Amino acid sequence: MTTLNEFSSCVTQYDPQALPVTAAQAIVREWATPVTAIEHVPLHEALDRVLAQDIVSPCNVPAHDNSAMDGYAFQGAALGAQGGTVELSVAGKALAGHPFNGPVGLSACVRVMTGASLPQGCDTVVPQELVTRVGETIRFGTNEVRAGANRRLAGEDLARGSAALRAGRILRPSDLGLIASLGIAEVPVRRRLRVAFFSTGDELRSLGESLDPGCVYDSNRHTLFAMLRRLNIDPLDLGVVRDHPEALEKALRNAAASADVVLTSGGVSVGEADLTKQLLQTFGDVAFWSLAMRPGRPLAFGRVWSGERPGVGLPALFFGLPGNPVAVMVTFYQIVREALLVMSGATAQPVPLIQATSSEPIRKRAGRTEYQRGVARRNARGQWQVTPTGSQSSGVLSSMSEANCFIVLAHERSDVSVGESVDIMLFDGLI
Repeated sequence: MTTLNEFSSCVTQYDPQALPVTAAQAIVREWATPVTAIEHVPLHEALDRVLAQDIVSPCNVPAHDNSAMDGYAFQGAALGAQGGTVELSVAGKALAGHPFNGPVGLSACVRVMTGASLPQGCDTVVPQELVTRVGETIRFGTNEVRAGANRRLAGEDLARGSAALRAGRILRPSDLGLIASLGIAEVPVRRRLRVAFFSTGDELRSLGESLDPGCVYDSNRHTLFAMLRRLNIDPLDLGVVRDHPEALEKALRNAAASADVVLTSGGVSVGEADLTKQLLQTFGDVAFWSLAMRPGRPLAFGRVWSGERPGVGLPALFFGLPGNPVAVMVTFYQIVREALLVMSGATAQPVPLIQATSSEPIRKRAGRTEYQRGVARRNARGQWQVTPTGSQSSGVLSSMSEANCFIVLAHERSDVSVGESVDIMLFDGLI
């Protein structure tokens, strides 16, 4: 069995004590294996689920040539058969769902509404506002419309047998409408990923408990729960686990037995009470435990088993996140999120970076990637500008609530001057 440590040591820039973010992302991506189980769910329950198989169109969409607007359908050849003005007799009317079935000669037309099937032989629609109608006759200029205009062709949207949606897509409202238009009532989706999580620390208290001196309320579990729910993942909250080896070991084994992924917050730095890393070396497999990033330097990634040693029992991927609240969110979005999407079976798309001008100087030390919180807005010229939210301490959770983006400062970059260009990652679509 190849260990994560053996694999990771072959990665360029591998340093388990200060791994560059890009190298860490590559290692995690390699070991994120999609779940294979497939469920068939009713269409109205498929929102945000991951499509397990291609949706193949069983029919042409639209099923027939139809009118793109209200007007009159006729044979396009009539444009050349008459002079500068076309005069046609109205043979009847066609509505959506109520086609006209009679013959339509070269000198005739049919009144059509948007979406109505075009009568046989008709290939052109002249908009009603371009027509003068007197009784059962219409007139319009030949320069008002071209042959074939305002016609939607059968199969123009989707051809029978073509893939309407590809496997790996996270289904959106528009996708459900598209599937419904094909007459499909049930959708094959991957089962939801199961993620167990807990916080570690003797100082942590759950909501509703009294605070003893030196204690704080645990915010990380609630943040993790919300971030997991946004990804439509089944979260399993295991509460707060005290800094005792037996309690931590039991919690980790139980989590591995019940979930695909285990997330912890706290307990992975170098303090005396940081036991998680030590336990993982006994019945787990650790690839790295520190990143060259800020915030979020202490982050462990590996595997954990429900048995007494690696390879025994049920396995789960493990992410040991820092204890500071902002660091939890930053490491989740920059390291964990993509892995969870891949494991869910989704075709993960990178979150786009946008260029913005910094309105303030930013201190930055080269040799680590930094994710500072900022407020981005467009100026009068439509250009993006960004301002840091103030204190960038990893314990100031309010900075995440105030911000609308991450200011992404690359590994090799140093200080930023006013007016310099920086990359920003907008929260919209991410958080």
